[in-house]
Amino acid sequence: MDHAELGQRLRSRRAALGRTVASVAADAALSVPYVANLENGRGNPTVSALDRLAEALGTRLTVTLADPDSGSGEPPPPPALLGFTRTRYFRREAGSLATSLGEEPHRIRTRLLDALAAVARSLGRDDLSERDWQRLLDAMILILAHPTEPSSIAEP
Repeated sequence: MDHAELGQRLRSRRAALGRTVASVAADAALSVPYVANLENGRGNPTVSALDRLAEALGTRLTVTLADPDSGSGEPPPPPALLGFTRTRYFRREAGSLATSLGEEPHRIRTRLLDALAAVARSLGRDDLSERDWQRLLDAMILILAHPTEPSSIAEP
């Protein structure tokens, strides 16, 4: 992955979570100009800095050595999904779920973004509408916030 792609992924993830460069930099114990430069495809980050950034963004850093002809790993979330994560609806629902689960809102937003992206990849669809993303989010929240009791599942 080149520096420009790394920067785009960092910025996309941060923006999807509704976070500022300053808040991510503070959580990663890095300077704001350093993080901004990385997002702009400049700089030569250390593995330690990338690991701290990944943690601040609610994800994990994975490093692989691949053949030059192989793909670059997991693709970034679809643009339509990133747009959806910036809506008032997504932020409100994720915030409500975070409150009910007693977790930090940015961690729940990260988990939901990852889960929604995984669903889109598994379906081979990255062209879902905002309404489709809402419906998927509603289903996930229903399951996460109101799990079924094992005893209430009907036996076959």
